[in-house]
Amino acid sequence: MNSQRKRIPKIEPFKHRVEVDPKFFDKSWKKLDDAIREIYNHNASGLSFEELYRTAYNLVLNKHGGKLYDKLTENLKGHLKEMGKLVEAAQGGLFLEDLQRRWADHIKASQMIRDILMYMDRTFIPTSKKTPVFELGLELWRDIVVCSPKINGRLLDTLLELIHRERMGEIINRGLMRNTTKMLMELGSSVYKDEFERPFLEASASFYSGESQQFIECCDCGEYLKKAERRLAEELERVTQYMDSKTADKIANVVDKEMLSNHMQRLILMENSGLVNMLIDDKHEDLTRMYDLFKRVPDGHSTIRSVMTNHVKETGKTLVTDPERLRDPVDFVQRLLNEKDKYDEIVSVSFSNDKAFQNALNSSFEYFINLNNRSPEFISLYIDDKLRKGVNGANEEDIETVLDKVMMLFRYLQEKDVFEKYYKQHLAKRLLSGKTSSDEAERSMLVKLKTECGYQFTSKLEGMFTDMKTSHDTMQSFYAALSGDTDGPTISVQILTTGSWPTQPCATCNLPPEILDICEKFRAYYLGTHNGRRLTWQTNMGNTDIKATFGSRKHELNVSTYQMCVLMLFNSDDGLTYKDIEQATAIPHVDLKRCLQSLACVKGKNVLRKEPMSKDISESDTFFFNDKFTSKLVKVKIGTVVAQKETEPEKQETRHRVEEDRKPQVEAAIVRIMKSRRVLDHNSVVTEVTKQLQSRFLPNPVVIKKRIESLIEREFLERDKTDRKLYRYLA
Repeated sequence: MNSQRKRIPKIEPFKHRVEVDPKFFDKSWKKLDDAIREIYNHNASGLSFEELYRTAYNLVLNKHGGKLYDKLTENLKGHLKEMGKLVEAAQGGLFLEDLQRRWADHIKASQMIRDILMYMDRTFIPTSKKTPVFELGLELWRDIVVCSPKINGRLLDTLLELIHRERMGEIINRGLMRNTTKMLMELGSSVYKDEFERPFLEASASFYSGESQQFIECCDCGEYLKKAERRLAEELERVTQYMDSKTADKIANVVDKEMLSNHMQRLILMENSGLVNMLIDDKHEDLTRMYDLFKRVPDGHSTIRSVMTNHVKETGKTLVTDPERLRDPVDFVQRLLNEKDKYDEIVSVSFSNDKAFQNALNSSFEYFINLNNRSPEFISLYIDDKLRKGVNGANEEDIETVLDKVMMLFRYLQEKDVFEKYYKQHLAKRLLSGKTSSDEAERSMLVKLKTECGYQFTSKLEGMFTDMKTSHDTMQSFYAALSGDTDGPTISVQILTTGSWPTQPCATCNLPPEILDICEKFRAYYLGTHNGRRLTWQTNMGNTDIKATFGSRKHELNVSTYQMCVLMLFNSDDGLTYKDIEQATAIPHVDLKRCLQSLACVKGKNVLRKEPMSKDISESDTFFFNDKFTSKLVKVKIGTVVAQKETEPEKQETRHRVEEDRKPQVEAAIVRIMKSRRVLDHNSVVTEVTKQLQSRFLPNPVVIKKRIESLIEREFLERDKTDRKLYRYLA
């Protein structure tokens, strides 16, 4: 079978020449031109859009796209010029309404024309890179109507005038405003910005510049801030009603600058109504408003913090250096706590617990509390007052709250070791006199101090509680050992471990024979049950209950050990001179004077009388038993006349002991640092030592230098042979 090549069909071009009507374009365009005129004249209902679409389609198909586009542009320009003249002719308040009506007509017409010329939009325009029909309509409206010299300025003036009237309290047609600004946005973001937003912001700046100047001359700070807050809210609400949302931040910045930033210093420092007065008068609402408004302004919060810090420092400085305030330590600390509560509430309520404001407040309190070197003593005295029994009937929860607040002040102390000295003294007096409000409150305070400063800070304080428990058990064992031998006075002994308690060597006074007998029995018992121990009586720290008869009246007197020794002398003598009492009791001179003053000179407690009668004790005085003493109470407590605060010599002694205790701590820190670093310059040593010890106290650089010299002498360190400021650690 012969193979035949397959024949491929071939399509030949159409040979017949098509004749095109030379007036085809003109006829077609006339039809479209008439249709566009009818559309603009609101007569589109009688048009056949299908036929018009086909006409435009044939024009493009027959390569008349370019001519069609040009004719369309020319046609639209003509219609828009007519519209522009009509808008220009609109009178007064009808201007915007007429503009909006013409704009709505143009948009509707543009949409219809776009539908008729859809084929040209899809084929011819993309290939020839021309503007689409609808967008062309927008551009021509912008250029011919909106940017017309007679319309452009009038449009802007009308919009700004309406906004001004609204600011002055008038009601305007917000819907018309919204449609007008929306028109500008639809014409392009640059049109909205250039033709409206920029001039609007400039006019607003001018308006608020003048208004703020007017307000600041006639309003106090609080009123001014209310007006500024209201204006800001109005502007933001105005934007949501009839402007582009992006304008919000811009107009807010204008209000912030003109009403707040430009007057910030004057407002914050305004006399009789500025920040300081708001702080003094606890104007939380005004302070909140100031905080919120100036958050929007550069350096607003830092300026508020600076003024607040200076005020708190000055107020605190006056408080801690006022001699009148220093007379009552408890009132002194209570005022500090009241100030702290006041400003804590302000920071919490008005300043949104802002960390920067909290830190500023803390630094201010730390500054002025440490201006008074007696602050550690006074804080300890305040705690002592609150932990004693029967303080204002406070329950444990109240005391716990107070202790938490006091710990805030404690944290500000730079000399925590000084506080420790005083706290130990006051705790000792509470424990030995049995005047603690509760063991739970005392131990709670210890836990707080341990948490804040570590175990080393409270180890001796905890030892004091251990001693009290041990003493209680020892006394039970002692009286159990005495069995039936319980005639005569009874004693309760607290055995204090040397080193844990703030005891000082003191000469033991001559105890009455009745007391001496039971004391010796206890000594024999204790030393018999504990090997290698030594007992020293601290007669200056004890107290006694004794029964006394005044004529036919009997009373039970609670007195100190010293007072008991003095009173027991009057069992055998009616009258004794100061010298007789001093010789018989061997009580130290200063303590004896205090003792006799409390027994003979305090009204209502004067179980002795003295001649001559005076408030002070003299060595030439003579004392007699006061059998005429009366009291409504059966049990009478006679306290020792003693200053609540330390005397100047006692203060110097405490300070000296603190300084001595600091020396080994400074040396230990130096050795620790040098052991790890091996070689270090002087300034670095001082910095490192200060850093290590600042939780307890701030060491003086001079003291650090002296301790370094001492360590060099004892060959712990040596100076570098070439650089004298360089130290080397000697292993």
